[in-house]
Amino acid sequence: MPLFKDKPHDDVDPFTDLLFNALMTFTFLFLITLLLLNPPAKSGIIDPKAEFIITASWPDGDPNDIDIWAEGPDSTLVSFRNPEQGLMHLDRDDRGLLNDKQTINGIEVVNPLNQEVLTIRGRPPGEFIINLHYFKTETAQTVPVTVYLAEVNPKLRVLHYTSSQLQKEGDEITSLRFSIAPDGRVFDINNLQKKLVGTYNK
Repeated sequence: MPLFKDKPHDDVDPFTDLLFNALMTFTFLFLITLLLLNPPAKSGIIDPKAEFIITASWPDGDPNDIDIWAEGPDSTLVSFRNPEQGLMHLDRDDRGLLNDKQTINGIEVVNPLNQEVLTIRGRPPGEFIINLHYFKTETAQTVPVTVYLAEVNPKLRVLHYTSSQLQKEGDEITSLRFSIAPDGRVFDINNLQKKLVGTYNK
C-alpha cells in the first residue's frame, strides 16, 4: 500500500500553474535580453576605417629606410613629414631597423617586418600618385619593394600590385597611379613617372 495517495487532478491550484508559467516566461525573456546585450564577437572580421589600403613592403630585416610619398586630388601631399592630408593618412612610417627595436621587460625585441601603410578613408574623385623614395641606406645595396593597392569595402580585394627596384639612396620612382571616378570606381591604373619629393615645401 503506497505511503502517499496521489492527489486528484481537480485538487491542483490553477493560481500555482499560472505563477509557474509566468516565471518560466520571465526567465526566457531575461535570457534573450542577455544575449541581445552581449552579442557574440565576430572573429576574423577586419573593420579598418578606410576605403583603400596601400602597402609598400621590402625584405624582412633589411636595415634600409624606404618611404611612401603620395599625392592626391588637388595636389595634396602625404609623407613622413606630413602624415595626414584630407582623407589620406600615413598609418605607419617604417624606418628600416631604426624603429623596429623595442625593450620589453628589459629584453630587446626586434620586429623584422618592413612595411609602410597608407590609407585613404573615403572615395574622393581624382588621381592618386604613389611614389617610393630610398631615403637612407645602411648597406648601399639595391632594395626590392612590392606595393599593393587593396580596396577594403565592401570586401577586401587586391586591385593591383607591382614590384620595383630602388638602387641607391635618393632614388625616387612612381610605383603606382590610379584614379577614382565620381561613382567611387577605380580606373586608369598606371605608373607614369612624376617626382614628388622635391616638390615638398615646409
